Amino acid sequence: MGLLHLTETQQEIQRLARDYAQRELAPLAGERDRESRFDRAMITQMAELGFLGMLIPEQYEGLGLDAQSYLLALEEIAVGDATAAVTLSVHNSLPTQMILNFGNEAQRTAFLPRMARGEWLGAFALSEPEAGSDAGSLRTQAVRDGDHWVLNGTKAWVSHGNEAQVILCMARTDSPDARRGSKGISTFILTPDLPGFHLTKKENKMGLRASPTLQIVLDNCRVPADRLVGEEGKGLTYALGSLDHGRLGIAAQAVGIARAALEASARYMTERKQFGQPIADFQAIQFKLADMATRITAARTLLHTAAAAKERGERVTRFSSMAKLFATETAMWVTTQAVQIYGGYGYVTDYPVERHMRDAKVTEIYEGTSEIQRIVIARETLAAAAAADGSLPD
Repeated sequence: MGLLHLTETQQEIQRLARDYAQRELAPLAGERDRESRFDRAMITQMAELGFLGMLIPEQYEGLGLDAQSYLLALEEIAVGDATAAVTLSVHNSLPTQMILNFGNEAQRTAFLPRMARGEWLGAFALSEPEAGSDAGSLRTQAVRDGDHWVLNGTKAWVSHGNEAQVILCMARTDSPDARRGSKGISTFILTPDLPGFHLTKKENKMGLRASPTLQIVLDNCRVPADRLVGEEGKGLTYALGSLDHGRLGIAAQAVGIARAALEASARYMTERKQFGQPIADFQAIQFKLADMATRITAARTLLHTAAAAKERGERVTRFSSMAKLFATETAMWVTTQAVQIYGGYGYVTDYPVERHMRDAKVTEIYEGTSEIQRIVIARETLAAAAAADGSLPD
């Protein structure tokens, strides 16, 4: 943490999150993983500590904190339990921010205070069974019917979809015979009480097993017209804009997972003996630890550099993709090295590093795969270079 210049408030938030994560989350993280059990008590606890309203302004009962404070807390939560971190990240980065930035005042007043208090958990429904990286190909259809919109379609990979009370859902509002591509997609606020809203398949996942991932089927789901967020046809623009923030959250989660693996490895190295001495005495093992620590520090520094730029009001699409790409691939590499350090014990569930490795993998996939991040980075870099008369940007 030494390379980051933190304010006293940020240090206190970091300590608060770390103490909570190590006291309440870490001891039962393995048990929740084995049982694939979402613990609603975590939501209550994190809400009481203010973590569910960190980015919501005070006028809507949030804390109105800066992005770096939020990311510091998120990393600490991820060290304790990555599943709690993904819940926190999705809630803070996507639905609350979309309502705040693109919703009207009535929507902000109706939803944000209860989301800040943790009474309502937020979720995000963009992907579909046949529309993942190509979000513009989604098929869920919304048709206006008087003072309602009627939605039909299936949304996939909805994190904690069965636990959420507020779901930001993208659907097509153009007509099937006059498609407008990405400009034909709008955003709606769904709640589980709406007629035609059905939770279906719960995925049996490799990692993040205590965070449920659902499919949602919309069968003539009637959504009040005042649940349309912003302008019709701009939903995908809103979603992709919010993903800049979401990708920083996933990067922080990845740094936390990697750090948990590093810390577990360092402890194990001093305890495990081979050839009559702790394996920490062997240079080959020391080099692994050095490379792990270096990559984690680099990932964290890139993440907070991007967050600082965001706080200054700069456009951070390229940097958020860089942070997400580097942090998530770092997490996967570090956790693989941790399993190697543990040897055979790293391959069994008695030790935490196999769980960290499983949890790390999905960070390279959701909220934009590593391949998508590379496309974004290359596109943004080429555009910046062209704007700067051919010279590469900083």
